[in-house]
Amino acid sequence: MKFVAFRTQSETHLGVVKENHILDLRALEKLSKKNNSTEFIIPNDLKQLIEQSATVLPYVRTLLKNKDEVSEKSGDVLFHISEVEILAPIAQPEKIICVGLNYLDHCKETGLEPPASPVIFSKYANAIIGENAAIELPINSNQVDFEAELAIVIGKEAKCVSKEEAEDYIFGYTIMNDVSARDLQFTDGQWSRGKSADTFAPIGPTVVTKDKVGDPHNLDISLCLNDEIMQQSNTKNLIFNIPYIVSFLSQSMTLKPGDLIATGTPPGVGMGRNPQVWLKDGDQLSITIEKIGTLSNHVKKHISNKELHKKGNTILTS
Repeated sequence: MKFVAFRTQSETHLGVVKENHILDLRALEKLSKKNNSTEFIIPNDLKQLIEQSATVLPYVRTLLKNKDEVSEKSGDVLFHISEVEILAPIAQPEKIICVGLNYLDHCKETGLEPPASPVIFSKYANAIIGENAAIELPINSNQVDFEAELAIVIGKEAKCVSKEEAEDYIFGYTIMNDVSARDLQFTDGQWSRGKSADTFAPIGPTVVTKDKVGDPHNLDISLCLNDEIMQQSNTKNLIFNIPYIVSFLSQSMTLKPGDLIATGTPPGVGMGRNPQVWLKDGDQLSITIEKIGTLSNHVKKHISNKELHKKGNTILTS
């Protein structure tokens, strides 16, 4: 299944993508209840659904199997994707964990040796945005870069799991753009500030369950900047594979349902180019990962409160 969070007017919903349409799960559940009960089994939040997935997922599958028994045109069950605002599928994960330098060719373009063990850093929930939302260029950086990444979505609590067990703890996969302020990243000597500016973790547009993805180590991955392909590779080129990453992390921290793990970026980032390419106001970005979809965002200059006030005064006096 492809789960998506979306908004219609002021309400948020959880749905499943079917081609160019979204089935609102709560609305489908309501229409399926003969007694018109207002008590819902399906939560309206994907993180909560993942936490309850052992019981809720089979129920969702049953609803989808029997969806033809109800009218998809009644009760606001069916929406065209163009009619709604797509949100970040998981807005408040407990953890956003990232793996650096996990493609061999990316190590070469950065001039760094391939790591002997995974390089781990974190991003924070303030950085999360969804489909078509703006990546804001911070006022203290002139070197903002892009990184297309496959992200793991953890499905159940994992502590000290083996590589052989790791797949059992995965719910599915999504796309993340690990946006990075390189000047801040390398000036600080550690990566937190340069990686966690507001809007620096676009994710989505969907979370795809692992059964629909199949082998996560054979997915084409690419990033386009203003319609030019900048990154293009396949997840078979990961240095540390997904079971290893999940097991490695779980040895020192408890992974929780809804946690996101970005698995690293392939070559082609702006920092590694000659001349270097930095994001600028008006840029359009899209990341496509096979079997998952395309995540699109645009870039805009950050407007400070002082500039907003000045702009407001200009408007008032014009």
